[in-house]
Amino acid sequence: MNWGIDELESRARTQLSRMQDFSDRLGSINVRETSPDGLVTIGVDGVGGVREIVLSPRADRLGAPRLGETIVATAALAAQRAFAQRARMTEEFTESFAELLGSRPA
Repeated sequence: MNWGIDELESRARTQLSRMQDFSDRLGSINVRETSPDGLVTIGVDGVGGVREIVLSPRADRLGAPRLGETIVATAALAAQRAFAQRARMTEEFTESFAELLGSRPA
């Protein structure tokens, strides 16, 4: 394991670049979900934070309690989808990064 400084620096830059790319990909997650009745659309980020709420002009026909329930249920479904996407991305990154760490220069 007698690597030169140049090789170590190159490997470190590659690893850092991959981590930054992964972070950028996680930050770009944006999931939109619409309620079954089409009255509510919610957009969330990769950590489930609500980024947008779009209500149909007909949404007021639900009444406040039911509208609130629909918003929460739709946001929860959007967050579940975002978390699933995040988990897939994390698994892919972990596998590829482990391969990178395990590889040795020729």
